[in-house]
Amino acid sequence: MTPVELIGWAAAVVGTLLGVPQVYRLARTRTVAGLSMPAWQAILALNIAWTSHGIILAKANMIVPNVLGLASTLPVLVMMARELGRPLGRVLLPGVLVAAMMIGVDLAFGTAVYGVVAIFPALFANLGQCVELVRSPSVAGVSPVFLIGGVVNQVLWLAWGLLVEDAGTIITACVTLAVTSFNLVWWILRRLGLRSFGVPTRDEVRAYVRARARAGTPS
Repeated sequence: MTPVELIGWAAAVVGTLLGVPQVYRLARTRTVAGLSMPAWQAILALNIAWTSHGIILAKANMIVPNVLGLASTLPVLVMMARELGRPLGRVLLPGVLVAAMMIGVDLAFGTAVYGVVAIFPALFANLGQCVELVRSPSVAGVSPVFLIGGVVNQVLWLAWGLLVEDAGTIITACVTLAVTSFNLVWWILRRLGLRSFGVPTRDEVRAYVRARARAGTPS
């Protein structure tokens, strides 16, 4: 196996396992406090669109992690829909529509344009999580292993993109790495005692109250 293939498959393995810690944390804590539904809807779109991009490039290390990534993305969205009392179809639809648009751009304009377009849902997903980490009353629902894995995953994809000279991967990985790094640092600060900023949304307050109730702590 060449160094390029090794890095590509390392990125694939990390990407495949990335959502597992978050699913486990939700199943264990039964709280979505600190998680962003729009962010996970964007991750759904990215899983679908990057699977298609991998098929176009005939790169199995892109196809495998994104197909398997759906095995963690979908359970997270199902649990969030249940906890927040929203219809599952309505929760999944935005991600599917964005994925369809991204695939259309990839087919019509090629990898470089696709890479630029793919920045936006990737940024939306990670910036959406940024917002939740900053303003949510609690970050108890967020898995630190998931955040660390996100940083490692983008480092590996950036290295792979540079080696195979795929502009789409390079562009997206550079921007996403900056945001995933911020998310990890901010989560650490929140766990060290940094207070939330801004006004929590109704969903955030509801998730926080449910988490406190399950923990047996007065709200």
